[in-house]
Amino acid sequence: MDKVELLAGVLSKTGDLVEGVDADQLGLPTPCADYDVETLVNHIVGWLQLFEAGCHGRVHEGDAANHRCGDDPAAEFRAAAAGLVAGWEKYGFDREVAVTGSNKLPAEAVFNMTLMEYLTHGWDLAVATAQPIPFTDQEAAETLTRAEATLPPEYRGKDMAFGEIVPVGDEASAVDRLVAFLGREPVPSP
Repeated sequence: MDKVELLAGVLSKTGDLVEGVDADQLGLPTPCADYDVETLVNHIVGWLQLFEAGCHGRVHEGDAANHRCGDDPAAEFRAAAAGLVAGWEKYGFDREVAVTGSNKLPAEAVFNMTLMEYLTHGWDLAVATAQPIPFTDQEAAETLTRAEATLPPEYRGKDMAFGEIVPVGDEASAVDRLVAFLGREPVPSP
C-alpha cells in the first residue's frame, strides 16, 4: 500500500470516529488513561493541526496540547487531515520536518509517528464510544511495522508517553497487536 494512501485511509476513518461522537459521550473515559472523550478529541485535532503545519514547513501558531475544538470537531479534523495528506503528496519524504519548535526529524519518522497517533487514538475513541473499530489488518500491520522501527524503549513505562508492551497471543489481529505494542489492553470490538 502506498504510504500516503495508508495515511489518508487511517485519517479518514479516524475522522469518521470523531464525527460519530455524541455530545453525551464527551465525559466518558478512554483507554488512554489521561483523556476522557472530549479531551481526546481536542488532543487529536490539535496535534493533527500541528503535524499539518510541520509537513508544510510552517510553524503551528496554536498550542496543540491545549487545543479546544469549536462546534464541529469533525470538520476541523478533516480540514487538517486533507492538508496533511496534500503536504506529504506535494513535498514527499526526502527531507526533515519540524513538529515542535525548531527541532527537525527525518520526514519518515514524523510520518510514522502520525500513523501511530491516529490509528491508536482512533482505536481509543472507537472503544470509548462503542463505535466499530474501522481499521483494517493491513493498515494496522503496516503501522505496527513502522511503530516497531520508530518507538525506542526509553519512551515506555510509568510517566512516559507509552505503556509497556501488553502480551497478546499469536492469533491476535494486527489491530490488537498494534495497540498492545503501544501499551493498551486489546478489547473485543463492540
